[in-house]
Amino acid sequence: MTAFVIVGGGLAGAKAAEALRDNGFEGSIVLFTAEEHLPYERPPLSKEYLAGKKALADFTVDPADWYREHDVDLRRGVEVTTIDLAGHTVGTADGARQPYDKLLLATGSSARRIPIPGADAEGVHYLRTVDDADALLASLTDGARLAIVGAGWIGLEVAASARDRGVAVTIVESAELPLLTLGREVAHIFAALHREHGVDLRLNGSVSAIATAGGNAIGLELGDGSVVNADAVLIAVGAKPNSELAQEAGLETAEGGVLVDSSLKTSDDDVYAVGDIAAAENPLLGVRIRTEHWANAQKQPVVAVAGMLGSPGVYDELPYFFTDQYDLGMEYVGHAPTYAQVVFRGDPRNQAKREFTAFWLDGGDRVLAGMNVNIWEGLDDIKTVIGSKRAVHPDLLADPEVPLTDC
Repeated sequence: MTAFVIVGGGLAGAKAAEALRDNGFEGSIVLFTAEEHLPYERPPLSKEYLAGKKALADFTVDPADWYREHDVDLRRGVEVTTIDLAGHTVGTADGARQPYDKLLLATGSSARRIPIPGADAEGVHYLRTVDDADALLASLTDGARLAIVGAGWIGLEVAASARDRGVAVTIVESAELPLLTLGREVAHIFAALHREHGVDLRLNGSVSAIATAGGNAIGLELGDGSVVNADAVLIAVGAKPNSELAQEAGLETAEGGVLVDSSLKTSDDDVYAVGDIAAAENPLLGVRIRTEHWANAQKQPVVAVAGMLGSPGVYDELPYFFTDQYDLGMEYVGHAPTYAQVVFRGDPRNQAKREFTAFWLDGGDRVLAGMNVNIWEGLDDIKTVIGSKRAVHPDLLADPEVPLTDC
């Protein structure tokens, strides 16, 4: 019997198993996940789960019955440690080996660690798994103090959830603004948002150590000699793709990710990679992109499965991500690592009605990316404008009365 193996039990792994059965694959499917939980989505961990608005069952991809009914061999709590490309097998931590005809890697990413004194103390948290979230949640009691290292997406989303729970929050960020990957124009908006909600946002800061007492974290020691007192510490300085398994097997890797073509096939014809680890050729943008976004985990498996089944497709979706912080809900689409200007449609300074769209333009007035804030329509029009690669008129782009397609 033909055997397909999936390594990684997050959203991408579960969606790949679904796609295989939906496309009529009748062979063996073995899905390995290092966690004991059923595969689940990760974005709610820093959003609705910490806020108490969702339970794990609400963002578990499929119930246990689905795997039994679709004859998917889900092996929970089993870590794959080796891949033998020549022998077409994967090895697990207990020494067992599993043969495969096709292999899909969906190993995701891990929270980055920082090499400073006290980083392993009790009360220092990282957020990647639901168990991490449960441990952090136990410290988010009304009146508690939370110190966060890093003002990226995870740090800011946790800060918002913590403030909603009555927790005092201090964020220490090494950059001059949070989310500088979005550019200064938009970064200022997020800095103001958190300060409006009582966050002590310390920018251009450095952390020299986690302050401890009796083996427990009690705050942060900063590079300027000051101390942030806290009952718990969250380290949120980004994620590291779990590409070591692929690299050690001999698959081509670069920039931390596994190199895949537009069909998501790796340098080995029988191995595909999706999600956080996939550094994929994007034919729409003409560049190779690796992003740690929910949308890739949701959509890439369908394309990878098509290739595994002998009908290669093309993954040409624009990068997409979203966030929810306080009263700000945002959707971003596109790719703008460099840009010439940001154009706003609507007033981003209007706190009473925080509704606007931001567009990132290159030097030729071509839209590279767009972001809707508290506007839940029009994203398809933004995608159309980006995909057209035509020059727009910035003045028209800024006018809410002008349809985007007429700019």
